[in-house]
Parts: sequence; C-alpha cells; structure tokens
Amino acid sequence: MTEPIRPRRSVLYMPGSNARALEKARTLPADGLILDLEDAVAPESKDLARSQVCEAARARGFGAREVVIRVNGLNTEWGHADIAAAAAAQPDAILVPKINDGDEIQLASALLAQAGAGEHVALWAMIETPLSIFNLRDIATAGGRLRCFVMGTNDLVKETNGQHTPGREGLLAPLSLSVLAARAGGIAILDGVYNDIQNEEGFRAVCAQGRALGFDGKTLIHPSQIGPCNAIFAPSAEDVAAAKKIIAAFALPENKGKGAISLDGRMVELLHAEIAQRTVALADAIAKREAAA
Repeated sequence: MTEPIRPRRSVLYMPGSNARALEKARTLPADGLILDLEDAVAPESKDLARSQVCEAARARGFGAREVVIRVNGLNTEWGHADIAAAAAAQPDAILVPKINDGDEIQLASALLAQAGAGEHVALWAMIETPLSIFNLRDIATAGGRLRCFVMGTNDLVKETNGQHTPGREGLLAPLSLSVLAARAGGIAILDGVYNDIQNEEGFRAVCAQGRALGFDGKTLIHPSQIGPCNAIFAPSAEDVAAAKKIIAAFALPENKGKGAISLDGRMVELLHAEIAQRTVALADAIAKREAAA
C-alpha cells in the first residue's frame, strides 16, 4: 500500500485516566498522541479512562496531531468494549497490544468495521511478544486496516528475560526484523519507548540508533523527549539541500533516462534519487504539520 508521507517522528503516550494530561496534550509539539487505556491505566480506572479518552477524541481538539487510542488486549475483559467505544470516537487509528499473528489483525479489523469505525480509522499493532517476532511477515502482510507497527521494547525485554542496555544489544535482532517486515508490508513502524527520562544523552543515542535502523519515529513517555526526537527523526537542512541537488541533477535533459550520473565527484544512482524524493517529501510534510499546529 502507498499512502502520503505523514510525519511520525514523535508519538507520545498519554494516560487515559489523567484528564489534565489529556488537556495538556493539545499544546504539545508531538506528531502523534497515543491516548492509553492499557498499561498506563489501573484496572479500577479502566472505565473512567475509556470514557475520558473517547470524549477527548470525539472533541477533535488536538489539531494536526495524529490521535491514536490504545485499547486493552482483545483477550482481556476490557478489549472488545474498548474497541467498540474507540471505533465510535473515530480517531485516526486504534492501537491493539499483544498482537501475535495475522489472524488477530484480521479479527481486529473486523471488529472495527462491525463497531462502525470509518474507513479512515487505521489499525496499529504492538509488536511485543516472542511469538509476534516469529510471525512478523504474517502480521505485516495480513492486510485489513493495518497501517503501523509499534515496538513494545519493554515487553520484549521482559518476555526474553533480557536486560536493558545502552546499545540495546538484545533487541537489535527483533528491531531489525520488524523494520524489514514493516517495509515488506508497506506500513510505518515506530521504535519503542526510552525509560530513563533524565538521561538525555542516552535518549538521543537511542533515537539516532532507531533512525539508522529505519524507524519512522519513536514512541515517548514524557513531553521532554519530544524536541530531541523531532530533531533526530527529521531531515536536516543539509539533508534537504543535498536531496534537492540530486533531484535537480537527474532532471537535467542530458541525464534523462540515465540510471547513474556523476555528481560532485561521486556516482549517484536512481535509488539515491528515490531516497532524495522521500527526504524532500518528508521535510515538506513536517513543515506543513508544524504550520498547522
């Protein structure tokens, strides 16, 4: 599937049971918001959170920010009621946790349709179990409303009995495989959260690693992480200038139809022109998003 580029540099989790946090989210410079009914909400607050989140989504007060509701797992006592309520609120997307295979993507898509979700309401899937890693291709190509993977790195570390390390050595295989599967399926993919809010240097390093691995952006747990994340996952001015130069060079009459050209002393191929076009398109989409904030 091919869709217009939408910036997803920073996507911030907001606890659905915290009304003040939901109100604050309307002013934050994040590209997207995940209004959470799952991990951030205690069992006794699930009903309140569902009501507050769906009311906030229906109010359409978040501007250009992409609004996503994370429901509880489909096999929990709250999951199906969450899906029904979230579908009625018509957010941009609904994020389902603990997805293990393609059949669950099809089930979630069907539940959204049955609940009356408009065609614009996308399905996002959490990748956070060992079984999901083994079924990545099946999940990514399951179709339905699936548009984005969200890595649940904390759960993956827990389920593998691993450890959180600065270089994320134990996560590199599942992270890389998930990016490959997402690209094969033509969907977006977001890196997992970074827990040490006070460690900005460590956070920046992990953001840079995520961008190098191919992620579109990162999920966040604190507003202080938005600025660095937006900067790292956006093309720099130098990147954009270089991309425009490549595009212009291939557009010259003498280069029409060529698969490779010489530019500033180096060989540049058509694949570099395609990368350049995406870089410029992303920069333009970011500028449009920020102008609409």
